[in-house]
Amino acid sequence: MTDKENALRIIRFDGPERVTGGPPSHDCSYFGVNHEPFTGPGGHESPIGTTWHDIWGVGWRKELPDVMGYAVEHPLADLRRLSTYAFPDPDDERLCAQVYERARAVDRDAAFLRGSHRETLWERCYNLVGMSNLMIAFSDAPEAVRELFHRVMDFQLGIARHYLSVGIEFASLGDDLGHQHGLLFSPEILDEFFVPEYRRLTVLYREHGVLIGFHSCGHVEPILDMFMDIGVNVLNPIQATANDLDAVRAKTQGRMALQGGVSTHRIMIGPIEDIRRETRHRLWQLGRDGGYFCGPDQGMPFPEPHIQALRDTRDAFGAYPLSPPEEVTA
Repeated sequence: MTDKENALRIIRFDGPERVTGGPPSHDCSYFGVNHEPFTGPGGHESPIGTTWHDIWGVGWRKELPDVMGYAVEHPLADLRRLSTYAFPDPDDERLCAQVYERARAVDRDAAFLRGSHRETLWERCYNLVGMSNLMIAFSDAPEAVRELFHRVMDFQLGIARHYLSVGIEFASLGDDLGHQHGLLFSPEILDEFFVPEYRRLTVLYREHGVLIGFHSCGHVEPILDMFMDIGVNVLNPIQATANDLDAVRAKTQGRMALQGGVSTHRIMIGPIEDIRRETRHRLWQLGRDGGYFCGPDQGMPFPEPHIQALRDTRDAFGAYPLSPPEEVTA
């Protein structure tokens, strides 16, 4: 069984051979998805101190090694500027040409052709407006927020049409909707502002048979049904310290695959034996009946021996049928 076939079986809860770290994929995302500038130096791999403006006009500054930059300038900090703001055009050749160039290089037998909608809605909008400004606007300027959300999703739909033109099989969406102990929003705000816009994109992809992954950090237990209702196939990173992972698995079993789950804190600080122990526990807790890709619950610049301990443990103990940790010997 190839890695791609195995990943499909994981996602479908259909007797995979082994647990892996994630679906194998070949990225064909548009230019600017990772905050690249049209001209000049910039981007998250830049030297510390670099500043730049991305394709949305958001200003960024690189401050820490191996960590993405921070948004420091918000072109829609005053939402009254929305009527004159120039949204990027998804049909701009500077953005979409990269999709077609990258799609030509994929081996479709080995990997899913994948397109990204990083910062799908909420994160895209708060980078434009500023987080505190946007939080206040839900109450003080709800119609402006609705318009902003709708127009950002119009852009995402335009990008999606290019992705569909090259035949993507997997779409990556993402917004961090939780903090360590709860949601950033009330269920009412999510239902009113977020769900209708997310559904515009996910319905399009589901109509074309495209698998959907969604990244949301933080405490997401209360909105698992929302993710499943809009058609998410794989949810990550399911933070171990922010969620009851037994409850998450019980709710999603047979319905939505999970990815992540191994504590970033544990991987970062070690010791290696504790990383192995937690990885083995997560394999059984989340993956014994399929539907699980085992990996860190955040992306961080981990010490290489620590992240390798996770990989080695996953490879050693991730073949089906899995054994409970107490029955496994090193």
